[in-house]
Amino acid sequence: MNKNRPVNLDISTIKLPAAALVSILHRISGVILFAVVALLLYMLDASLSSEQGFADMAALFSSTPAKLLLWASLAALIYHLIAGVRHLLMDLGIGESLEGGRRGAVLVLVLSVILILLTGVWLW
Repeated sequence: MNKNRPVNLDISTIKLPAAALVSILHRISGVILFAVVALLLYMLDASLSSEQGFADMAALFSSTPAKLLLWASLAALIYHLIAGVRHLLMDLGIGESLEGGRRGAVLVLVLSVILILLTGVWLW
């Protein structure tokens, strides 16, 4: 093995292909969804516990930080769903080629951005 080869340890200078970026973001969105589920279930439980609990949760969701949290949660869900559908299509043999993988990855990114922005408009 050649030990004189260059080693690039600066991740910010590495240009990832679209498929790699989609894969990494799919994993990150899954972790975010896992973390947010407990919080959202707690809020659901509080809103269903009583009339006052529902009023408290309604007041909480009228604040900007809560809307941002909800928007981030929905953004993770939207992205994870679209990337998951891409993976299912690839399991069926659609988009398995190198060019198909690139186009599918770009399509996932474009659709996700559009739907996430529309969700933000809908929330505000």
